[in-house]
Amino acid sequence: MSSSVQIFRDQKYHELKGQCIQQRQLFEDPEFPASDESLFYQSAPPRKVEWKRPKDLCEDPHLFVNGISSHDLHQGTLGNCWFVAACSCLALRDTLWQQVIPDFNEQEWDPKKPEKYAGIFRFRFWCFGEWTEVVIDDLLPTMDGKLIYCHSNVKNEFWSALLEKAYAKLAGSYEALDGGSAADAIVDFTGAVAESIDLVQGKYGEIISEQMKLFEDLLKVHKRGGLISCSITASSGRANEVETGLIIGHAYSVTAIRKLRLGERLIFSFKAEKLFMIRLRNPWGKREWNGAWSDNSEEWKKVSNSERKSLGLTLENDGEFWMTFEDWCKNFTDVDICRIVNTSYFSIHKTWEKKMMHGAWAKNSEPLLNRSGGCFDNRETFLQNPQYVFDVKKTEDKVLVSLQQEDRRKYKKEGKGDSIPIGFEIFKVEDNRSYRLHKLTVQERVATSLYINTRTVFLKRILKQGRYVLIPTTYHPGISTRFILRLFTDVPSKLRELKADKPKMTCWSLLCGYPRRVTQIKIHSAEGLQKQDRSGGADPYVLIRCENQTVRSPVQHDTTSPIFDTQVIFYRKNMDSPVIVQVWNSNVLCDQFLGQAVLGASPSDPREQQTLQLRGRGRREAAEVPGHITIKVFSSDDLVEL
Repeated sequence: MSSSVQIFRDQKYHELKGQCIQQRQLFEDPEFPASDESLFYQSAPPRKVEWKRPKDLCEDPHLFVNGISSHDLHQGTLGNCWFVAACSCLALRDTLWQQVIPDFNEQEWDPKKPEKYAGIFRFRFWCFGEWTEVVIDDLLPTMDGKLIYCHSNVKNEFWSALLEKAYAKLAGSYEALDGGSAADAIVDFTGAVAESIDLVQGKYGEIISEQMKLFEDLLKVHKRGGLISCSITASSGRANEVETGLIIGHAYSVTAIRKLRLGERLIFSFKAEKLFMIRLRNPWGKREWNGAWSDNSEEWKKVSNSERKSLGLTLENDGEFWMTFEDWCKNFTDVDICRIVNTSYFSIHKTWEKKMMHGAWAKNSEPLLNRSGGCFDNRETFLQNPQYVFDVKKTEDKVLVSLQQEDRRKYKKEGKGDSIPIGFEIFKVEDNRSYRLHKLTVQERVATSLYINTRTVFLKRILKQGRYVLIPTTYHPGISTRFILRLFTDVPSKLRELKADKPKMTCWSLLCGYPRRVTQIKIHSAEGLQKQDRSGGADPYVLIRCENQTVRSPVQHDTTSPIFDTQVIFYRKNMDSPVIVQVWNSNVLCDQFLGQAVLGASPSDPREQQTLQLRGRGRREAAEVPGHITIKVFSSDDLVEL
């Protein structure tokens, strides 16, 4: 975890606790008072709520009773099953919950030292890219002497109720937690990377190959410390609760994923050798799936006691149950995967290089200054969004992208609490681009995320070597809000924002000249090159030279008809100096020149794709040599056209 922790509302835990102990008072939080404004902004509870401290609700209060477990939690009257599901996931991983509840032993009630207790607790959340510490008092909302929101199944255990209060403080009120997303809460607990999958749209219930891919992916995420939750959308038309025991519109946490071996000890009428199983927990702590492999189903009777024990099978109505993965895919509609992306160099698992950028969509009537251009469909304004450039250094690399907008729960009071539809586009651009894109010409659109009104949009892609520009956008133009962009790659990507529209005018420019023309070139391919080796092939690459700049493409192996797909851009000071495109053959000792094309590249030249004869060194009229090269050239004397 990052060493710097932000302090929410500048409330320093140790200072406040010290003052309370000195004055022999229990802490009362002025920033989140025990009053109606902390409870709701619209829907008042049916009866009067009394705020009570844990010691008024039981004799021997504790943060934890017999440790922390995903069975500790029960949902209250608030529609926040998603928060309880996230807490159930969190409770499975010691390293994660100990980040959220720092120094838990020091915070625990100590019957031997009652003078240490001051009615003050602290929790940490990953807020918009930074760990933030939230301090609360322990006055909790009750009716008839019972907690009305999230609580433990043990009367004197309070970690979940206090954690929920700290989270409600961050959101502005308890009511602001009504109807959220488990993935968002898990990200706030861990800094994980969230991905939401629609099981219906992806046809995971029908296509077995997709189902298997998803199972392996979830198994890997779970093994590597990730957290998973799932739900059934109310409008999905899936079988209702009476038939299946599953509750619609309700979040479940995934507590285990296993392959169950059907070996000599387990002789079933199944053709499969392994059974793919998933274990879920209902935040209500009761009401379970009643189909195949449910707690009291026939299937378990054929499983030996030792096998049941290793799976942790309990047959109580405790809200936890197993299903086959196939049944899970057929009954659930949405799954939220939260990956704990490993960036540690001291790990046996794959480690990722991470870059994180804070950014904002901001409106401006001046097109070159506007940063809120909307999605790709808004052709006129799309490039008026923030733009980020990064490099893929390997031949190909798996890239994970997470775009997260600021949390809008705090705006619920004003009726603006819904997330804005967001997404992003990725373009393969010129290998030497370092200024903003103004027009899409030779660039290749390689990836588009979903556009969706969730807090986070996620994408996984394998990208080829080269330079890329990532453009995060709101769906509609003219919307202002902040975002964070996280990019994970195998080798460092040098992710950075493109801010300048063209080269900067400096004192040096007065001496050395300032660019007067911009030229963009795409080298598509070559054909008919001279054969270079005994097998009749070649290992060609292109060099593009302009004034004192040179850009080299990757080598294409064993071919006399290479596809380069290389793009370059030059800001040119000397209009008379041509652009030279040379084809070379890569050799161990000394590379060999195969031919070149000399381009005037003026704005009046045709912009269509053209195939040119390769020639020897020298002027444009030099002798022809074997081979042709296919290119596209764009030039403009307006430096912000391309």
